[in-house]
Amino acid sequence: MTTKSLSKRAEIQYRTSLRKIAQAVGDIVNGGYDGSNDSVTEVMDALDAYSHKIEGWAGRIATRFADTVARQNEHEWKQNSQHISAELRHIIQNTSTGQVMQSIVAEQIKYIKSLPLEAADRVYDIQNRAIEAVSAGGRAAPFAKEIAASGDVAASRARLIARTEIGRATTALTQARALAIGSDGYIWRTADDGDVRHSHEEMEGKFVTWTNPPTLDGLTGHAGALPNCRCWCEVVIPDR
Repeated sequence: MTTKSLSKRAEIQYRTSLRKIAQAVGDIVNGGYDGSNDSVTEVMDALDAYSHKIEGWAGRIATRFADTVARQNEHEWKQNSQHISAELRHIIQNTSTGQVMQSIVAEQIKYIKSLPLEAADRVYDIQNRAIEAVSAGGRAAPFAKEIAASGDVAASRARLIARTEIGRATTALTQARALAIGSDGYIWRTADDGDVRHSHEEMEGKFVTWTNPPTLDGLTGHAGALPNCRCWCEVVIPDR
Protein backbone atom coordinates (compact mmCIF):
# COMPACT_ATOMS: atom_id res chain seq x y z
CA MET A 1 0.00 0.00 0.00
CA THR A 2 1.35 3.39 -1.02
CA THR A 3 1.45 6.23 1.54
CA LYS A 4 3.67 8.55 -0.45
CA SER A 5 1.93 11.92 -0.38
CA LEU A 6 2.95 14.50 2.20
CA SER A 7 0.85 17.50 3.06
CA LYS A 8 2.70 20.47 1.55
CA ARG A 9 0.00 22.67 2.98
CA ALA A 10 0.83 21.51 6.51
CA GLU A 11 4.56 22.04 5.92
CA ILE A 12 4.11 25.54 4.49
CA GLN A 13 1.74 26.61 7.28
CA TYR A 14 4.05 25.19 9.92
CA ARG A 15 7.16 26.76 8.41
CA THR A 16 5.41 30.14 8.23
CA SER A 17 4.47 29.94 11.91
CA LEU A 18 7.98 28.93 12.95
CA ARG A 19 9.51 31.76 10.93
CA LYS A 20 7.49 34.22 13.01
CA ILE A 21 9.24 32.87 16.09
CA ALA A 22 12.60 33.12 14.35
CA GLN A 23 11.85 36.77 13.55
CA ALA A 24 10.95 37.44 17.18
CA VAL A 25 14.18 35.74 18.28
CA GLY A 26 16.17 38.04 16.01
CA ASP A 27 14.34 41.10 17.33
CA ILE A 28 14.98 40.13 20.94
CA VAL A 29 18.67 39.47 20.39
CA ASN A 30 19.42 42.48 18.21
CA GLY A 31 17.34 44.77 20.39
CA GLY A 32 19.08 43.78 23.60
CA TYR A 33 22.66 42.75 22.86
CA ASP A 34 25.31 45.47 23.10
CA GLY A 35 28.41 43.35 23.58
CA SER A 36 28.37 43.36 27.37
CA ASN A 37 27.90 40.36 29.62
CA ASP A 38 24.94 42.09 31.27
CA SER A 39 23.17 42.38 27.92
CA VAL A 40 23.76 38.67 27.28
CA THR A 41 22.08 37.85 30.56
CA GLU A 42 19.16 40.13 29.70
CA VAL A 43 18.80 38.61 26.22
CA MET A 44 18.87 35.07 27.61
CA ASP A 45 16.23 35.95 30.20
CA ALA A 46 14.07 37.58 27.52
CA LEU A 47 14.33 34.51 25.24
CA ASP A 48 13.47 32.19 28.13
CA ALA A 49 10.45 34.35 29.00
CA TYR A 50 9.38 34.34 25.35
CA SER A 51 9.55 30.54 25.24
CA HIS A 52 7.10 30.37 28.15
CA LYS A 53 4.90 33.13 26.72
CA ILE A 54 4.25 31.29 23.44
CA GLU A 55 3.21 27.97 25.02
CA GLY A 56 -0.52 28.44 24.41
CA TRP A 57 0.07 29.65 20.87
CA ALA A 58 2.45 26.74 20.29
CA GLY A 59 -0.26 24.31 21.34
CA ARG A 60 -2.69 25.73 18.81
CA ILE A 61 -0.14 25.67 16.00
CA ALA A 62 0.93 22.12 16.86
CA THR A 63 -2.67 20.93 16.93
CA ARG A 64 -3.44 22.50 13.56
CA PHE A 65 -0.31 20.91 12.11
CA ALA A 66 -1.21 17.46 13.45
CA ASP A 67 -4.82 17.72 12.26
CA THR A 68 -3.77 18.67 8.72
CA VAL A 69 -1.26 15.82 8.49
CA ALA A 70 -3.81 13.37 9.90
CA ARG A 71 -6.44 14.35 7.33
CA GLN A 72 -3.97 13.83 4.50
CA ASN A 73 -2.85 10.47 5.88
CA GLU A 74 -6.43 9.31 6.36
CA HIS A 75 -7.24 10.35 2.80
CA GLU A 76 -4.30 8.29 1.52
CA TRP A 77 -5.46 5.20 3.37
CA LYS A 78 -9.03 5.59 2.16
CA GLN A 79 -7.83 5.88 -1.43
CA ASN A 80 -5.77 2.71 -1.12
CA SER A 81 -8.23 0.70 0.98
CA GLN A 82 -10.32 -0.16 -2.10
CA HIS A 83 -7.62 -2.69 -2.97
CA ILE A 84 -7.83 -4.62 0.30
CA SER A 85 -10.43 -6.82 1.96
CA ALA A 86 -13.59 -5.48 3.55
CA GLU A 87 -12.37 -6.74 6.93
CA LEU A 88 -9.15 -4.73 6.74
CA ARG A 89 -11.02 -1.67 5.46
CA HIS A 90 -13.26 -1.85 8.52
CA ILE A 91 -10.22 -2.03 10.83
CA ILE A 92 -8.57 0.95 9.14
CA GLN A 93 -11.72 3.04 9.35
CA ASN A 94 -12.04 2.31 13.06
CA THR A 95 -8.39 2.60 14.06
CA SER A 96 -7.88 5.19 16.79
CA THR A 97 -4.89 7.44 16.26
CA GLY A 98 -5.57 9.58 19.32
CA GLN A 99 -2.46 8.54 21.21
CA VAL A 100 -0.26 9.11 18.17
CA MET A 101 -1.84 12.53 17.63
CA GLN A 102 -1.19 13.51 21.25
CA SER A 103 2.44 12.49 20.83
CA ILE A 104 2.78 14.52 17.61
CA VAL A 105 1.28 17.63 19.24
CA ALA A 106 3.51 17.30 22.32
CA GLU A 107 6.62 16.93 20.16
CA GLN A 108 5.76 19.99 18.09
CA ILE A 109 5.14 22.14 21.16
CA LYS A 110 8.58 21.12 22.38
CA TYR A 111 10.19 22.04 19.06
CA ILE A 112 8.37 25.39 18.83
CA LYS A 113 9.41 26.40 22.33
CA SER A 114 12.97 25.21 21.69
CA LEU A 115 13.71 27.89 19.08
CA PRO A 116 14.20 30.77 21.55
CA LEU A 117 15.89 28.48 24.09
CA GLU A 118 18.40 27.23 21.50
CA ALA A 119 19.06 30.85 20.53
CA ALA A 120 19.76 31.73 24.17
CA ASP A 121 22.27 28.89 24.48
CA ARG A 122 23.91 29.96 21.23
CA VAL A 123 24.29 33.58 22.36
CA TYR A 124 25.81 32.42 25.65
CA ASP A 125 28.34 30.15 23.92
CA ILE A 126 29.36 32.80 21.39
CA GLN A 127 29.83 35.41 24.12
CA ASN A 128 32.10 33.04 26.03
CA ARG A 129 34.17 32.45 22.90
CA ALA A 130 34.35 36.21 22.37
CA ILE A 131 35.67 36.73 25.92
CA GLU A 132 38.33 34.05 25.40
CA ALA A 133 39.34 35.57 22.06
CA VAL A 134 39.64 39.09 23.46
CA SER A 135 41.64 37.79 26.44
CA ALA A 136 44.04 36.22 23.96
CA GLY A 137 44.42 39.48 22.05
CA GLY A 138 41.75 38.83 19.43
CA ARG A 139 38.79 40.92 18.26
CA ALA A 140 35.19 40.70 19.44
CA ALA A 141 33.62 42.02 16.22
CA PRO A 142 33.32 38.63 14.42
CA PHE A 143 31.52 37.17 17.42
CA ALA A 144 29.13 40.12 17.57
CA LYS A 145 28.21 39.40 13.94
CA GLU A 146 27.51 35.78 14.85
CA ILE A 147 25.18 36.88 17.61
CA ALA A 148 23.48 39.39 15.31
CA ALA A 149 22.68 36.50 12.95
CA SER A 150 20.61 34.71 15.62
CA GLY A 151 17.35 35.35 13.77
CA ASP A 152 18.72 33.85 10.54
CA VAL A 153 20.03 30.81 12.39
CA ALA A 154 16.64 30.32 14.04
CA ALA A 155 14.94 30.65 10.64
CA SER A 156 17.18 27.94 9.20
CA ARG A 157 16.36 25.71 12.16
CA ALA A 158 12.65 26.44 11.61
CA ARG A 159 12.86 25.26 8.00
CA LEU A 160 14.53 22.03 9.06
CA ILE A 161 11.92 21.36 11.74
CA ALA A 162 9.01 21.93 9.34
CA ARG A 163 10.56 19.74 6.63
CA THR A 164 11.45 16.92 9.01
CA GLU A 165 8.34 16.88 11.17
CA ILE A 166 5.89 16.55 8.26
CA GLY A 167 7.55 13.25 7.35
CA ARG A 168 7.91 12.09 10.93
CA ALA A 169 4.25 12.74 11.73
CA THR A 170 3.08 11.06 8.52
CA THR A 171 5.20 7.99 9.22
CA ALA A 172 3.92 7.75 12.81
CA LEU A 173 0.29 7.79 11.63
CA THR A 174 1.05 5.30 8.86
CA GLN A 175 2.69 2.97 11.34
CA ALA A 176 -0.27 3.14 13.73
CA ARG A 177 -2.73 2.22 10.98
CA ALA A 178 -0.45 -0.45 9.54
CA LEU A 179 0.02 -2.15 12.90
CA ALA A 180 -3.74 -2.11 13.45
CA ILE A 181 -4.28 -4.31 10.38
CA GLY A 182 -1.42 -6.66 11.28
CA SER A 183 1.25 -5.33 8.95
CA ASP A 184 4.74 -6.50 9.88
CA GLY A 185 6.53 -3.78 7.96
CA TYR A 186 7.01 -1.89 4.73
CA ILE A 187 9.19 -1.49 1.67
CA TRP A 188 11.50 1.52 1.97
CA ARG A 189 11.01 3.91 -0.95
CA THR A 190 13.07 7.01 -1.73
CA ALA A 191 12.20 10.24 -3.53
CA ASP A 192 14.21 8.75 -6.43
CA ASP A 193 16.15 11.87 -7.40
CA GLY A 194 19.66 13.25 -7.23
CA ASP A 195 19.18 14.70 -3.73
CA VAL A 196 18.68 11.32 -2.04
CA ARG A 197 21.46 10.59 0.43
CA HIS A 198 23.63 7.55 -0.32
CA SER A 199 22.63 5.76 2.89
CA HIS A 200 18.96 6.24 2.06
CA GLU A 201 19.45 5.24 -1.57
CA GLU A 202 20.86 1.94 -0.35
CA MET A 203 17.60 1.31 1.55
CA GLU A 204 15.47 1.57 -1.61
CA GLY A 205 13.36 -1.56 -2.07
CA LYS A 206 14.36 -3.13 1.24
CA PHE A 207 11.78 -4.62 3.62
CA VAL A 208 11.82 -3.00 7.07
CA THR A 209 9.90 -4.31 10.07
CA TRP A 210 8.03 -1.79 12.20
CA THR A 211 9.81 -3.15 15.27
CA ASN A 212 13.33 -2.67 13.88
CA PRO A 213 13.92 0.72 12.23
CA PRO A 214 17.33 1.02 10.57
CA THR A 215 20.19 3.22 11.73
CA LEU A 216 21.48 5.47 8.94
CA ASP A 217 24.31 7.96 9.37
CA GLY A 218 24.14 7.44 13.13
CA LEU A 219 20.39 8.11 13.38
CA THR A 220 17.67 5.49 13.88
CA GLY A 221 14.24 5.81 12.33
CA HIS A 222 11.77 4.65 9.73
CA ALA A 223 11.44 6.04 6.21
CA GLY A 224 10.37 9.67 6.36
CA ALA A 225 11.10 9.99 10.07
CA LEU A 226 14.74 11.07 9.86
CA PRO A 227 15.96 14.69 9.50
CA ASN A 228 15.40 16.04 5.98
CA CYS A 229 14.22 12.61 4.85
CA ARG A 230 11.77 12.52 1.93
CA CYS A 231 11.56 8.74 1.82
CA TRP A 232 8.25 6.97 2.42
CA CYS A 233 6.75 3.67 3.51
CA GLU A 234 5.15 1.27 1.03
CA VAL A 235 3.14 -0.65 3.61
CA VAL A 236 3.06 -4.42 3.21
CA ILE A 237 -0.52 -5.54 3.75
CA PRO A 238 -1.10 -9.00 5.22
CA ASP A 239 -3.10 -11.57 3.24
CA ARG A 240 -6.44 -11.60 4.99
